[in-house]
Amino acid sequence: MFTGIVEELGEITAVENLGDPVEASRFRVRGPVVTDGAKHGDSIAVNGVCLTVVEHEGDEFTADVMAETLKRSSLGALTAGSRVNLERPMVADGRFGGHIVQGHVDGTGTLIERRPSEHWEIVKISLPAELSRYVVEKGSITVDGVSLTVVEAGVDYFTISLIPTTLALTTLGLKQPGDPVNLEVDVIAKYVERMLGDRQQSSTGGTQ
Repeated sequence: MFTGIVEELGEITAVENLGDPVEASRFRVRGPVVTDGAKHGDSIAVNGVCLTVVEHEGDEFTADVMAETLKRSSLGALTAGSRVNLERPMVADGRFGGHIVQGHVDGTGTLIERRPSEHWEIVKISLPAELSRYVVEKGSITVDGVSLTVVEAGVDYFTISLIPTTLALTTLGLKQPGDPVNLEVDVIAKYVERMLGDRQQSSTGGTQ
C-alpha cells in the first residue's frame, strides 16, 4: 500500500520493448532514494503504478510493464529522459501522510488547463465518465501517484490546487495541457458502492 506522498522525482533512463508488437516494456529508472535498500521483488510506485523491481544496481532499478498496464496507464508514453514520481510502499510503523493508494490505476485523464496564482496553481484535468461517480469535492484522488484533494468535481473534469512544494517536487509541475496523467480514485468509495449494491440485491431477492 502507498499513501500518495512522492518520495522523489526520478527519471526513466531506458525503455526496452519486449515483443513485436509490443507485449511489454522493461523500464530502467533512476531514483537514489527509492533504490536505497531495494531488492528483487520489492514494489515501487512509478507515476502511481505499482511496479515490481526486477534488477537493482546503484541508484537504478528495472521493472517490467505488461501490455495491459501500458494500455490502461500513461506509462506507455514514457521515454528515456521522462521524469517520474517515485514512492516506496508504506512501512507498518510509518506515518499515514496521504490517503490509501493501491498503485492500481483506474484510468487516465488529460491535463486541460493550468491557472497560476501567487501562492498556488489550479489545474483542471479531464475525468473518464466511468470514474466520475467516485470523485467528490474535498475528496481524495491520486494523480500520477500524488495524493490530492479535489477542489471542484464536474461531470467530465475535476480541479486540484497545487502548492509550490508539489509543483517543485513532482511531475505535476512539469505537465502541460494535453499531457496524460494516471488516475486512481479513492478505493473506499468503490468498496462502499459494491457493498450497497450487494445489500440492495439481497434485499430485492428476499422479497420475491
